[in-house]
Amino acid sequence: MNENKYQKRILTIPNVLSFFRICLIPVIVWLYCVKEDYLWTTIVLMISGITDVIDGFIARRFGMISDFGKIFDPIADKLTQAVTLYCLVTRFPLMMLPLVVLVVKEVFAGITGLLRIKKTNKVPMAVWHGKVTTLSLYGMMLIHLVWYHISDTASHVLIGACTAIMLLSAVLYGISNIKALLDKPQTDYR
Repeated sequence: MNENKYQKRILTIPNVLSFFRICLIPVIVWLYCVKEDYLWTTIVLMISGITDVIDGFIARRFGMISDFGKIFDPIADKLTQAVTLYCLVTRFPLMMLPLVVLVVKEVFAGITGLLRIKKTNKVPMAVWHGKVTTLSLYGMMLIHLVWYHISDTASHVLIGACTAIMLLSAVLYGISNIKALLDKPQTDYR
């Protein structure tokens, strides 16, 4: 087995960046709900998104991928997304739809993913549809932050498209995790 020296570590640069993103969550809530400063909310959310890209780049480029990071990074992302969606619900009630889908998707993916890890002893890497979902969520949230007077039609179309992408990703994660759980372990009969 080709194990990198960071695989079992917790304290790595990418994991510190993920922790930083979690620390930005209360700042996003304060800026959006208390200060009602949508420009600074947008800037902090963009900083959070940029650090997500940077931590992924560092992890892959410098071989700092860790099992902890494979779990912690998506948790930081999903918490940021859920809290930002919850904030946006105050102005855009339809944001409740992607928020509910996000929560249900992550609970289901989390449970089946943990069962998968227990069965296979491997933490799976992020997949393309998860990245597309993250990009569409951040894009949709940022547009709603920047475009303060977005029309109901444009808002509903963006929310609907993002929710559809999230649902597709949920189905693909579900299929992958359930398939891994149902697969019989391979035995070597040499």
